[in-house]
Amino acid sequence: MTTLNWKPALRHVFMILFSFLMVYPIVWWIGASLKDSTELSSPGIFPSVPQWENFTKGWNSVPGHTFTDFYLNTFGLEIMVLIATLLSCTLVAFGFARLDFPLKKFWFSILMLTLMMPGQVLIIPQYALFHQLGWVNTYLPFVVPHLLAGGAGGSFFVFLLIQFIRGVPKELDESAKIDGCSWFGIFWRVVMPLAFPAVVTVTIFCFLWNWDDFLGHLLYINTVDKYTVGLALRMINDSQSAAEWGQLLAMSLVSIVPATLVFTFLQKYFVDGIATTGIKG
Repeated sequence: MTTLNWKPALRHVFMILFSFLMVYPIVWWIGASLKDSTELSSPGIFPSVPQWENFTKGWNSVPGHTFTDFYLNTFGLEIMVLIATLLSCTLVAFGFARLDFPLKKFWFSILMLTLMMPGQVLIIPQYALFHQLGWVNTYLPFVVPHLLAGGAGGSFFVFLLIQFIRGVPKELDESAKIDGCSWFGIFWRVVMPLAFPAVVTVTIFCFLWNWDDFLGHLLYINTVDKYTVGLALRMINDSQSAAEWGQLLAMSLVSIVPATLVFTFLQKYFVDGIATTGIKG
């Protein structure tokens, strides 16, 4: 008679219970978005009568605008930041990983120092600089630093790509040189296709961090016409005489849909990029 092994069963039971614990806030969030403001304090998760109008009223809760305008502003900013980040960070990472130039180790040390520097230290000097340049109330403070491999997470993206590119065999570069390929050709035709998982990882991180960057948007964007989704959520209660928590929760639930979809569809490449970057370098 075989002895029953309880360890795998107990492990699966623990994981299932723990997953319910992690999912509970999302379930409560969905239920609360369908409640009336007076029913939010009730102990039940789901409302007695779903208030679907929370979504329609919340979508049109800002006078003179709808959340369509704010989504278009946010996606436009995200696209510009993503393009700037991918162009600059991939080129800088390729240079550090493949090229030899004076003071290479020194500049790499500077890169690592910026990686360890808290972002809060730079808020005041950056704002003073951008204010003198007349960039306040524009999207330039978010786009231009990323064109120089800076901005939120820029040094981390460069370091991640460097580690991945170092794992690409240099023999491929030599074969491409024999075929008459330039350094930019090696970068574009050889290294970048092989570094696709790492590029997707950078894309996901960049999208999520800039989508959630409430403080940066609050500092540099002053007019409602340029507001992003995060700033618009703050206005839902500001534009009402009484707090409409159902509408706020409904719109905050809608606001996470793009980030959730991006991570869901690119999750495979994200895992590959993190795993291979951790092994190589």
